[in-house]
Amino acid sequence: MSEGGCLCGAVRYRLSGTPSSSIICHCASCRRASGAAAVAWLTFARKEVEILSGEPAAFASSPGVVRTFCGRCGTALTYENAKTLSEIDVTTASLDDPNRFPPSAEVWLDHKVAWQPTAPSLRKYPGSSSG
Repeated sequence: MSEGGCLCGAVRYRLSGTPSSSIICHCASCRRASGAAAVAWLTFARKEVEILSGEPAAFASSPGVVRTFCGRCGTALTYENAKTLSEIDVTTASLDDPNRFPPSAEVWLDHKVAWQPTAPSLRKYPGSSSG
């Protein structure tokens, strides 16, 4: 079990199991939604993600995609894609212990800002790692 939540503590969640993926995303959509140069994500089975307190706000950021965040402090929390309803992505940095699940790959490097470094030890993909 792992737990995490937003900056102000209004939203708390618990993860069970092991993520099927741990990546750093450089896509323009993640950058805009987070205000950061890249976002680290963990992919879990939806049944392994439990909201313990609070109610995340939701935003449909593109067709078939919903991102959730704390409506009070703005912390980005999840990414849900209609193409993969059985899975949900959780922002790694919102975990209480983000070091528990280090990334194994970087994706959407074709969208990366020029000054953002990459990690030499991680697999690299110009787009999605799934295709």
